Amino acid sequence: MSDQDLEGSSEPVDLINHPSGIVPTLQNIVSTLNLECKLDLKLIALQARNAEYNPKRFAAVIMRIREPKTTALIFASGRMVCTGAKTEDSSKLAARKYARIIQKLGFQAKFKDFKIQNIVASCDVKFPIRLEGLACYHHAFACYEPEIFPGLIYRIRANKETKGAKVVMLIFVSGKIVITGAKKREETYKAFENIYPVLTQFQKKFTR
Repeated sequence: MSDQDLEGSSEPVDLINHPSGIVPTLQNIVSTLNLECKLDLKLIALQARNAEYNPKRFAAVIMRIREPKTTALIFASGRMVCTGAKTEDSSKLAARKYARIIQKLGFQAKFKDFKIQNIVASCDVKFPIRLEGLACYHHAFACYEPEIFPGLIYRIRANKETKGAKVVMLIFVSGKIVITGAKKREETYKAFENIYPVLTQFQKKFTR
């Protein structure tokens, strides 16, 4: 069982890597690939199943596959963006499947420079958070404008602990957290563990 399956299961959490006892769940992996050949997008849209192309709206073919459930944006230059996978391995598998589809349509597509560009994860700390206090005491990192967006935006600066990743967290008063910006799941986990003690400091206390 993988780490992202632990939350909501009876499997024990590895408290060495997850001292908070919470393992953020991976929700979306964004990866890129270079097919290293020029593509005729109109031809791809006509011949491939589950593909759409509207050049007036967007300069890429939008293609979908069911397993792993993902969406690809395929550009005429041969560049591709794959979104929607829940793990790094399934993102790579999906990218290979898209490359294979393009090859079957007669293009000399290759599988080059596959990279994970962004990991989106979420978790729930199970207690409400005083966002105003957090924004006040951490104003160098936090932005909170509830009339524009209900969540607090917390930017963790790239450092050795986050291994250079510019991680951004969306923190909601309910205790729900969205983590984005990391390229490796370990960076996501580390960023959350760094912020967790701060969140506990700003836990809303209910008085009777």
